[in-house]
Amino acid sequence: MSASKFTRRDFLKLARTGILTVSGLLGLGGLIRFLGYQSQPPALTEFNLGLASDYSPGSQTLLQQVPAMLIRSEKGFTAISLVCTHLGCTVETKPDGFTCPCHGSRFDPQGKVMRGPASKPLAPLRMEITPDGKLKLYTE
Repeated sequence: MSASKFTRRDFLKLARTGILTVSGLLGLGGLIRFLGYQSQPPALTEFNLGLASDYSPGSQTLLQQVPAMLIRSEKGFTAISLVCTHLGCTVETKPDGFTCPCHGSRFDPQGKVMRGPASKPLAPLRMEITPDGKLKLYTE
C-alpha cells in the first residue's frame, strides 16, 4: 500500500488553478454587470429660493446646497452649476470667475472655459418664477 504524496508542485498547481478560477469568475461577474447596466434617467431636483424680489439686480448669490451661482441681471435670472465639466469637482468662486481645485480648469464669470482641462462651459440650470413671485431652480 503506497501512500500518495502531496508534493509542493501539486500544491502550486492547485493554488494556481484556484486563483485563476476565482479571478475568471470575478471578471465574468463584472462583465455581466457591465453589459446588463441600464442607466436611470437623472432625477429632477427642485430648490425653492424664496421671493424673486429678495435678489437685487446685479447680484450674484452662491447657492452652496445646489451647488450653483444665481445671477440676477437687468435681463432677469440665470443660474450656472458649479460642478466642473471635466470630472465633477465643485469649482471655487474667484473674483475673475471660477477655478476647479482638482485639475485647475478656469471659467469666466459666465461659466465659459478660459483654461482646461475642462472643454465644456459650466452647465446652465433651469429657473422659474412662479405666479406668486417665488424663484425655483431645477437640477438633474
